[in-house]
Amino acid sequence: MKIEFRPTAVLLTLSLAVAGLTACSEAPAGEADPNAAGACKPADVKLVGQVRNESNPYEASWLNGGDAFAKSVGLTQQRLTYGGDSTKQQEQISQILAGDTKCLVMNVLPNGDSDTAPIVKGADKAGAFLVTQWNKPADLKPSDYKTWISHITYNGVESGKQIGDALAKSIGGSGGIIALQGVLDTAAAKDRFAGLQESLKANPGVQLLDQQTANFSRAEALTVTKTLLTKHGDKIKGIWTANDDMALGALEALQQAGKSGKVAVVGIDAVPDAVTAVQNGTMTATVSSDGTWQGGIGLAIGFCAATGKIKVADIAADNRAFFAEQFLITKDNAAQFAAPKTDPADFDCANVFKRVAGPLK
Repeated sequence: MKIEFRPTAVLLTLSLAVAGLTACSEAPAGEADPNAAGACKPADVKLVGQVRNESNPYEASWLNGGDAFAKSVGLTQQRLTYGGDSTKQQEQISQILAGDTKCLVMNVLPNGDSDTAPIVKGADKAGAFLVTQWNKPADLKPSDYKTWISHITYNGVESGKQIGDALAKSIGGSGGIIALQGVLDTAAAKDRFAGLQESLKANPGVQLLDQQTANFSRAEALTVTKTLLTKHGDKIKGIWTANDDMALGALEALQQAGKSGKVAVVGIDAVPDAVTAVQNGTMTATVSSDGTWQGGIGLAIGFCAATGKIKVADIAADNRAFFAEQFLITKDNAAQFAAPKTDPADFDCANVFKRVAGPLK
């Protein structure tokens, strides 16, 4: 399959066939049959995207992708942010579910694994179509619910090891590194750090001097990195970070310490500033999960289900909870991520599962 890469800041020109759909069901809110063909008219669908915050470039690109998809089908996306506050997230979801949920589609980033269950149960009870991404407990499965269509995530162990290996290579296979972890109650943070540990086993000359959480935050990463630079000094040859926002915070700390270009830095998410940094050699590597695609695809899957183009009961088991494709970016290939192209066909109902890389077991 040919993969075309997407910018995080350019609106997608998506296309989705919407002709020939039947009239919206007259069932009361929360009682619509999620598997009924043509349950909703396209114009009656309500689209909601929810992430932590827009100050994170990756999450901003997610909402931008949702906006672009919504525009392509003549709708608007309601953009919600909860500032990394689990209580606020649940309050927002509860308010949305208290309204008309008959043709409601939600694409949600749960704050942590423990936040997913109440969101899923609330949506299922209300009959709202739901796609979640990144975080959920292992024993919570979409196939056990009627309107929780899919859970999308990425192989964090793989990406954590990929950037760990790239970091090891950049420092010549030996030397000390520090690690900045993400929000600890998330599968992404846990899996990515497990990937780093696999990389350390494969590169015994690399020593993990220290690790602390910076909660996927650039500001926290700046503070933590400055502290660790003071603590470990020139022993630090590389910095492994669980996302690009923290990598950019680490780069700022290095600049303030007069160490720009002297310490290798890696991250994950392929936000524009990080891709630029990889291109110019300031940063060693990142991994793309294509945030813009994520913001669009979650709504596209829900839209296709709400309008009857996809029946939830007919979706293959491997497409209910899955790893999506991701891409390692180094200086050798960064240019194609800096000037990517969009394939509108990804969001056609027949293609919404084309990027499935494997089932989440």
